[in-house]
Amino acid sequence: MNQFQPTRFQVLPTIVKNLLIINGLLFLATITFESTFNIDLTKYFGLHFITASDFRPYQFITYMFMHGGFTHILFNMFALWMFGNVLENVWGPKRFLLYYMVTGVGAGIAYSIWIYFQMSPTLAAMDTFLNNHNLDALVQFTSQHTFRLNEYSGQIWNDFQLFKSNLQLISTNPDDALAMQSVINFVADYKEFYLNQSLVVGASGAVFGILLAFGMMFPNSIIYIYFAIPMKAKYFVMLYGAFELFEGWRNSGDNIAHFAHLGGMLFGYFLILYWKKKGVLNR
Repeated sequence: MNQFQPTRFQVLPTIVKNLLIINGLLFLATITFESTFNIDLTKYFGLHFITASDFRPYQFITYMFMHGGFTHILFNMFALWMFGNVLENVWGPKRFLLYYMVTGVGAGIAYSIWIYFQMSPTLAAMDTFLNNHNLDALVQFTSQHTFRLNEYSGQIWNDFQLFKSNLQLISTNPDDALAMQSVINFVADYKEFYLNQSLVVGASGAVFGILLAFGMMFPNSIIYIYFAIPMKAKYFVMLYGAFELFEGWRNSGDNIAHFAHLGGMLFGYFLILYWKKKGVLNR
């Protein structure tokens, strides 16, 4: 089955409809809680690094229902409706929901693995200093790490100003025990802050999994890029996957979880292969 006929399907099947509603309600709740109670729901429901104090196992599920802005949720929900309604009608609600959850959780796992390798050198440098209280280890850490702090970072910003002053003191007088202890305390506090800064939200991983599935199920269907440029689904998926891989390795610092997107596609790919092998995949 290489082409799909929209007239054969429900425009808004059950699972897609409920996913749209849940994402929309949580997006509104995030805005309301932030403006009314000064509570950031993404802190509790976004996915943190697994060793961070703010991490909870349930975040591997809840993170995919949180979004960072209107554009973020708009494009995700549009893609969910555009491609997800076709897949749900072909697969049925149970299989589609399973696929959505597996790709979403898989995206979170892939992102966590990538972040582990990204953060490990900095964490190792901090641990080396905290375990040895050695000036050389401290210099190695501060010379290799960029402190991304500003006046909006909270109390850690004020502590950072004191840390820089104490760093100058012990650089000229390594025997200044009071300054060294203050530096040790800051690095310990900063390590916790640093761990908690890794946060990912959004349904993008699951959406990219859906995009991959659409490309595999309907490879010759035409997708109009920017509503104007026609391209077969199989080529669109391959190009988009290659783009995400390039952007992820380039590490452009654009605050987009490219490896979460790839993780969603990867988990989706293997799940579809498994279903095909078992002969349970409707086409």
